[in-house]
Amino acid sequence: MGSLVKKGTSSSLMTEFLEKCGGYAVVDGGFATELERHGAHIKDPLWSAKCLITSPHLVTKVHLDYLESGANIIITASYQATIQGFVAKGLSVGEAESLLRRSVELSCEAREIFYNRCNKGSWDFDHAGKASRRPVLVAASVGSYGAYLADGSEYSGVYVDSVSKESLKDFHRRRVQILAKSGADLIAFETIPNKLEAEAYVDLLEEEGIDIPAWFAFTSKDGVTVPSGESIIECAEVADSCKKLVAIGINCTAPRYISDLVISLRQVTHKPIIVYPNSGEVYDGLNKKWIKSEEESEEDFVSYVSRWREEGASLFGGCCRTTPNTIKAITNVLSCESSAPSKLKFW
Repeated sequence: MGSLVKKGTSSSLMTEFLEKCGGYAVVDGGFATELERHGAHIKDPLWSAKCLITSPHLVTKVHLDYLESGANIIITASYQATIQGFVAKGLSVGEAESLLRRSVELSCEAREIFYNRCNKGSWDFDHAGKASRRPVLVAASVGSYGAYLADGSEYSGVYVDSVSKESLKDFHRRRVQILAKSGADLIAFETIPNKLEAEAYVDLLEEEGIDIPAWFAFTSKDGVTVPSGESIIECAEVADSCKKLVAIGINCTAPRYISDLVISLRQVTHKPIIVYPNSGEVYDGLNKKWIKSEEESEEDFVSYVSRWREEGASLFGGCCRTTPNTIKAITNVLSCESSAPSKLKFW
């Protein structure tokens, strides 16, 4: 299937994709915890990217689970896949680069398997009962420098005090170059915890040879700032300055903060807004485990979706600790609203 978002173009093409989807799109959910549920052992600096080496069939399985739950966008298993990280495990640079490409190939293969099944779950039906393929995009994930450190610092952004913008660009450049030519529809820069890294990404996207749309998804612990303490509005302004960005949003953030963040984002951008929060649990980077939230449940998460849509978001999914059931519930909520006039807004 050809790309549904033309590379190197503006966010109007994401709006076109959203129109094809009926005014909203559903993103997939938590990846690493689903891999673990299927038997993967990923307590490793590579985290979910370890499965690109040890169990690629499970990567395909999780992608398919999310497609069957209603996802329009599936995100590759490359969040913590870096050339530096693979080399530290004893792989060659060439092998590391091949694994980055493989992360996209597995997603594209899952999309084709899903389409080839030709069952009702892989088709949409219009009001006249005519069948058509559900639009599906593959987003190549790029985690922050903190994700590579594997110490939970993507949730604090503290490394910003010890790195420069140029060093961040040097760290990410080859990975972004490879993913840009891998066959993905766009790149998802995820869990961005500080403004400096967003600035580095903007610079990279403007470099020659990197010709692909992207989205930026920031993270927050308070609904006002990113973990480094800079305001979400400042960070969104950096993101909005990039012509290759097709969406701006929030991921891996407690659901209770999303509404305020969407309102803040809408103050500074006309681009589509994407939200894919975590389950509300808190990650303990030191002990590498999630601490259950007493404030939110999966039911609470799903109950927020209509409000997020009213406030201006148009792409919805889940991050850490969410499941295919979460995505199915989001799909059901949005499907129930689809009989009303489209709420897609042109800001």
